[in-house]
Amino acid sequence: MIDLWEAELALCGDAGPVCGVDEAGRGPLAGPVCAAAVILPRGLVIPGLNDSKKLSEKQREALVPVITREAVSFGVAFATVEEIGEFNILGATFLAMNRAIEKLDPAPALALIDGNRDTGILAPSRPVVGGDGKCASIAAASVLAKVTRDRYMLELDLKYPQYSFAKHKGYGTAAHYAAIREYGPCEAHRPGFLRKMH
Repeated sequence: MIDLWEAELALCGDAGPVCGVDEAGRGPLAGPVCAAAVILPRGLVIPGLNDSKKLSEKQREALVPVITREAVSFGVAFATVEEIGEFNILGATFLAMNRAIEKLDPAPALALIDGNRDTGILAPSRPVVGGDGKCASIAAASVLAKVTRDRYMLELDLKYPQYSFAKHKGYGTAAHYAAIREYGPCEAHRPGFLRKMH
């Protein structure tokens, strides 16, 4: 088990409080992008916590109540399909991240952003490449963002059952492309992401 605090403490030093920020849903053809920001008590070990992509759906779901209970503060927010169209996916991702950070109390002295860019983040921040597998607070944020977005896609599945959103969560699977060709896109689809279909 890698120590998720070693890198985090090295990055933030004496700065406090520090939040980790991550998103889910940058790549799908449908649905919003979701971001989460989490401040964890420094040094808190949550058994099983890891980058959400390395966990099963069941493991992620089990971690959510632990993270939300143990966190000093957390925030989860979306950027809509319309905002993705207006600001592009990177701009919309930063929008969702800023909304999530704004929900934190206390406000963070430093936000660790998963990825290689933090240009659109309003809080003091630094990017951490592969942060969801290196830093505890980013890993926690990755789990909250992924589970929240997946739950949203399950609700969309009830509204638009013909696309099987519950199965692929809006990502571009063969079955999803086939459904779009058969039924056309719905309001949950990202028009800019569908252009490469033709």
